[in-house]
Amino acid sequence: MNAGGQLSQMVTTLTTWIVPLIFAVTLHEAAHGFVALRFGDDTALRAGRVSLNPLNHVDPFGTIVLPLLMLLARTGFFFGYAKPVPVNFGRLRPLRLGMILVALAGPLTNVLLAIVSALLIYTVTYVPAAGAVWFERNLINSLQFNAILCVFNMLPIPPLDGGRVAVGVLPRALSLPLARVEPYGMFILMGLFLVGYVGTQTGLAFNPLYWLIAVPAKLLIAFVLAITGIS
Repeated sequence: MNAGGQLSQMVTTLTTWIVPLIFAVTLHEAAHGFVALRFGDDTALRAGRVSLNPLNHVDPFGTIVLPLLMLLARTGFFFGYAKPVPVNFGRLRPLRLGMILVALAGPLTNVLLAIVSALLIYTVTYVPAAGAVWFERNLINSLQFNAILCVFNMLPIPPLDGGRVAVGVLPRALSLPLARVEPYGMFILMGLFLVGYVGTQTGLAFNPLYWLIAVPAKLLIAFVLAITGIS
């Protein structure tokens, strides 16, 4: 294959990841803002984040660079994130229910997108041959990525959505200490990522993020395939 053909193939492959990734993170974050607005907080609306425009949500590192690094590093799974939607939780009414539902809105949107992606596989046979393979690969990657994004965000570590849900449902004696973890949450996740990377590169087969994310994501994918009848 000549250089032009290799470049074309590389671009085609990258788009089959980037397109579903942008859809997933855009709708995930927009869902947070929409539900927050329904519960009385218009912070996201005023920031232009109750929007389906990807440019309002894409984070250059989290949406583009990190996923590419994870693909190149062959970590065994793949995820990314967008700019967090600003939410003033103190304005939500009722507070606890609002906090829980705002946090759940993003992951539940990813589950819905995974189901839609699986159902759209039935339409691949109606797509012209020139684009059928590309379209099918987008749908498969969308199913996988939305499952991973859902599971990742539901880890019970603030500021992830799962951490906010846990803060909302736990009794005050437990929720307050967990809420104090939020400034350190991303450092914990990066630490787990580095541990997994070192474990993978050294052959130690020790990758905690893989166990916490990839294994449950595979179960979620199996569930989606089962309910949509995709074999």
